[in-house]
Amino acid sequence: MSLATGADVGFGVAVKGRNAQAQVMTPIEAIHDLSWSDLPENVRTQAKRCLLDLLGVGAAGAGTELSRIIRAHAAAQFGGQGPIAFDSRRASPAGAALALGMTIDAVDGHDGYNPAKGHIGCGLVPAAWAIATDLAQDDGREFLTTLVLGYELGARLAVTLHATAGDYHTSGAWVAPAAAAAGARLMRLSQNATAHAVGIAEYHGPRSQMMRCIDHPTMVKDGSGWGAMAGVSAAYLARDGFTGAPALTFEGPAWADLGQRWLILEQYFKPYPVCRWAQPPVEAALSLLRDHKLRPSEITALHVETFHESTRLAVSHPRNTEEAQYSTSFPVAVALARGRITPEDLQGEALTDPEILRLSAALEMTEHDHANRNFPSGRFARVTLTLADGRKVSSDWHSPKWDAAAPPSDAELTEKFHAMATPSLGPDGANRLFTAIHDVDSAGLRPLTEALAQPIISETTRGSAA
Repeated sequence: MSLATGADVGFGVAVKGRNAQAQVMTPIEAIHDLSWSDLPENVRTQAKRCLLDLLGVGAAGAGTELSRIIRAHAAAQFGGQGPIAFDSRRASPAGAALALGMTIDAVDGHDGYNPAKGHIGCGLVPAAWAIATDLAQDDGREFLTTLVLGYELGARLAVTLHATAGDYHTSGAWVAPAAAAAGARLMRLSQNATAHAVGIAEYHGPRSQMMRCIDHPTMVKDGSGWGAMAGVSAAYLARDGFTGAPALTFEGPAWADLGQRWLILEQYFKPYPVCRWAQPPVEAALSLLRDHKLRPSEITALHVETFHESTRLAVSHPRNTEEAQYSTSFPVAVALARGRITPEDLQGEALTDPEILRLSAALEMTEHDHANRNFPSGRFARVTLTLADGRKVSSDWHSPKWDAAAPPSDAELTEKFHAMATPSLGPDGANRLFTAIHDVDSAGLRPLTEALAQPIISETTRGSAA
């Protein structure tokens, strides 16, 4: 079959989940007892959709300066024999997880969970892949089951942390114990050692304050890579007898439906590689352009009403891709000026495009009670455009595209994957990775690892010659 676009290829699997009545599970029971046969078919399918989206975004991220630095750091400072994704060098599992987690996070286009105010898969997938590769495990179904487990734990860990800690912590804070749990499962640790693994990870995980990176966008981003690294290290430490304090975030009301409600099905996907908080204004502004048949040159001012956190994305003249991704005004301006937002539109010459900068500087933001009340379960914005002829046009309230209630189709996710991966890997490399993900439940993990271990085009002789 052709994988050039993959538009006709779905991600369903042949074996259906059993129809037995779902039972509530404790976290420790889920870590060790959850099996492929427990997973409904739509949950299995969603695991592959998430994997596809994350690794496509990771391929795009591999072309950034952030990824170049972190992959070199992993090779130099985390010595080992395991592969580093999108690179020819080697590192330990902790180093490989750090590098891939931060590489995915380098392009802010990966899946997320609204109540978590962050992202589970970005750190989970690198941790599970690095450990499975180190252990030479090739069971694709076990790998997917571990990912489902990690999403279920990560979502509940995030909600619990947000409810019990005053600061708004990055995803790495709660990805760390989820990654440790995935490692404990893959290593087949005892229940006692598993409890220590998640306790070590919770204690040592990065309790980084998210709004500091919003106010000052840099390469530290959402802490996902550091959380992956901390979780992987915690699992190996627990295997060797290192002890940790009890994990407090594994208790509380968020765990009451574990094993019954599948939160992996409630993840959103991103059509654009920018902060999710900036995407409602993008949709609202584009709707006005379409509905009123406007040209961007007609717009003289933009007013965005949205929730507080979105107004903090305040960089209007970004100097680099991190500042462009953590902005509201710049992505809205890009969407209006170019009718799209791709990784290429958030770096290089786009950062000095006069029309984009004019529109970005013309945008003002204010908080609105409606948007604040609905955050984080909903992200809302509405936009008013002032036109050169003096008219003002206003949108309705808009949410981001591809939320859990209206997810993208397989064809849309596949198109996004190729748009993200092909510039870095080339058509053949992107197709190879696509096939390995699509077939991971039947072909095993080895083809996926081989596809991930291919360097990006710009770092190969073939790419330089081209």
